[in-house]
Amino acid sequence: MVRVLERHGFGTVEPGQLVAGRADGTVAGALYRGTLDDTVRPLAAAAVSAPQTREAHVAEDTAVGAGLACAGGATLLGHPLPAAEAAALGEALERGVPAALVSTAGGTGAVVLTGPELEAVQGSLGTPELDAEALAAARRLLRRGATATERVRTDAGELLVDIWVPVPSVLVAGGGAIAEALVAQAELLGWSARIETDLATVHQAVTAFTDADVLVLIDHAPAFDAVLIDALRRGRGFIGALGSRHTQAARRERLLAAGLTEDELARLHGPVGLDLGARTPAETAVSIVAQVVAARSARTGVPLAATDGRIG
Repeated sequence: MVRVLERHGFGTVEPGQLVAGRADGTVAGALYRGTLDDTVRPLAAAAVSAPQTREAHVAEDTAVGAGLACAGGATLLGHPLPAAEAAALGEALERGVPAALVSTAGGTGAVVLTGPELEAVQGSLGTPELDAEALAAARRLLRRGATATERVRTDAGELLVDIWVPVPSVLVAGGGAIAEALVAQAELLGWSARIETDLATVHQAVTAFTDADVLVLIDHAPAFDAVLIDALRRGRGFIGALGSRHTQAARRERLLAAGLTEDELARLHGPVGLDLGARTPAETAVSIVAQVVAARSARTGVPLAATDGRIG
């Protein structure tokens, strides 16, 4: 793995940039729009067997030509990542669930953390103390709700933390005031959102869902049952459906008759939304996105005053 240990210049750049490489020179990913490839590629091949660092510099013309704001330089860390840890990280990134890669600043150990609360741990930094510091540092960054790259100084040693927090993408199936309010609410949170009314388009989109994706079904037409069946069987993303108690009961009977199991049907959030007493489309949208946030964080959505755990 090749990661950014330290940088200066380049302007504002996205955190969490990563390159994976093999000894034969094959690489995946890019750092700073590929401007560091001449350093990254040989470093990736060399670091398969042992960690090392290298300096890289990019001239103004090259940086600007690649779309960066200005020239810059970086200290790159290359370090091995065992197959089990690499597989865990790759699976989490593909599924769209939070993931973190934490290593010592020297690259002598690495641990991968995945899941809504980074509860799944693969690998070790070498000591229980460092492992505990790695988990604490990654979870602190997770609470910010954004992808980040940071060097963290701890009593047990300095760590390099890369954390990836997927941004939800909301697909609203069906039009109307609630659909428009949902899109507005999602965009306020920095999520992407769109409205689709065509059954085939919705169905195709849902087949490509990751765990970061959200379906809110507004259209009550039984034709959309096929979308729900495929989505619930795939087990990816947040699947919610609006409708009265009568509409939900009728839909439930149809889905069971179509072959869904009780366990599969339990993944459907219907009626979607938290019990906030919503009356307007905007309030309904708030209740829906609040449930999405709670589900992504594995929280219950109860008042904070009724809990005794960590806030945030």
